[in-house]
Amino acid sequence: MNATRALIVGGGPAGAAVAIELARAGLPHLLIERSRETGDALCGGFLSWRTLDTLARLGIDPDQLNPARTTTVRIFAGSRVAHAALPRPALSVSRRRLDTVLLAAAVAQGAAVERGVTVRAIEDGQVRTADGAVIAAPALFLANGKSDVRGTARPASARGTDPTLGIRVRIVPPPAMARALAGQIDLYLFDRGYAGLAMQEDGSANLCMAVHRSRLQEAGTPADLLAELGRAMPALSEWVAAIAPDATIDAIANVPYGWRQTTGQAGQYRLGDQAGVIPSLAGEGMGIALASGLAAARAYRTDGAGGSGMAAAAGADARAADRGGGRGAPGGRKPRCRPADSLRASRTDPNARAGDADRRVTRRRAAMNTVDETPGGVRVPRAHARTACRRRG
Repeated sequence: MNATRALIVGGGPAGAAVAIELARAGLPHLLIERSRETGDALCGGFLSWRTLDTLARLGIDPDQLNPARTTTVRIFAGSRVAHAALPRPALSVSRRRLDTVLLAAAVAQGAAVERGVTVRAIEDGQVRTADGAVIAAPALFLANGKSDVRGTARPASARGTDPTLGIRVRIVPPPAMARALAGQIDLYLFDRGYAGLAMQEDGSANLCMAVHRSRLQEAGTPADLLAELGRAMPALSEWVAAIAPDATIDAIANVPYGWRQTTGQAGQYRLGDQAGVIPSLAGEGMGIALASGLAAARAYRTDGAGGSGMAAAAGADARAADRGGGRGAPGGRKPRCRPADSLRASRTDPNARAGDADRRVTRRRAAMNTVDETPGGVRVPRAHARTACRRRG
C-alpha cells in the first residue's frame, strides 16, 4: 500500500490551487490526475474579476491566460436584448490553457504530480486506482470536478427528474465576426436552457450551453438543437452557420446544477463542483473551485487532517475568499474551527448537539437566502456549500 499525508484527486483549478498552496508551505502531498495530457474540459471558460484576483494570489498573471479582456455583456431573450458593462474587466480562456498554466505553476512550486492515474473508488480513507494500487491518506482533497468516484459520488437525486446537460462547440469565426464579439460575452436565453458565447485566447469562439434533457430530446441531437436555436434566434444564427461541418460537439450528461454538500467527513475536503454546482457562465464556477482549493489548503495547514473533518465542503467561504476578505485570504480573518475534543463532546452532549443543529439550520437558511449576480445582473441563489468552520464576526 502506498501512503501520503495529503492526497489531491484531480488536476483541474481546484486541485492545482491546493497543490500550489501546500507546496508553498512545504507540506508533503501528492496530486493525481487521470489524464496524461491536459485536455480541453467542457466549460464556459469565463473568469470574473474576482476570479482573477484569486489567480493573482496564486501567482498567476492573467495575461498568461489571455491578454484580451471582457468588459461588457449582452443578454438575448427572444426579441429583447440587454447590454451592460461589467463592474471590472474579466476574461475568457479555454480550460486547456487554464489547467496547463495552473499545473505548471504547481510543479514550479515543487508540487508532487502524477498523471495517468485513474481513481476507481474511495473507501475508508483509502483510494483505489484503476491499476489496482491502494493509496492511504489522512487528508483527502476531492477535486475531481463534475466526474464522480464510487464511494464519494453525489446522490443521483441531485440530477432531478429532467437532468441538465452541458454542450460545447468551438467555432473559428471570420475576422469580422471575431472583431464584433471581442471584449464581450453574449448570453442567449431559450426554453429550458441558455448558451454563452465568447472569444478565447486561441482566436476561437466558445459556444457553451446548459440545457435540460427534455429540450434536447425534442430537438433530436445536439447538432439539431444548435440548428433549431440558430433559426429561432437571429443574433445566434450567423454563429451557428459558422460551425464547421466536421466540428466536434462535446457533451456531458446529468450535471447536478444547484446541488451542494451539506455534511462533512473527517479528513475529507470537497472542492469546486464536488462541493456545489453553480450554472456555467451564470456565476463563479471556476472562482469557487480556485477559492475552495485555497481555503481547504489553508485550513489543512492550520488544523491538519484531524481538524479538517468538519469542513463539510471547503468551498464554504469561496465567494468571500474570492473577494479577498474570506477565510484564509490575505487580510481576511482567521477561521474559528472547533478543536477535535469539542467535536467529540458535541456527539455525546445533548445540549451541544442541539446547539450544533441550531447553528446548522441558521447557516443553511443564510446560504439559501444569499444570492449572487450574473455578469448581466441577474440574481441567482448561491450554489456552494457552507461548512461548520465559521468566520469570526
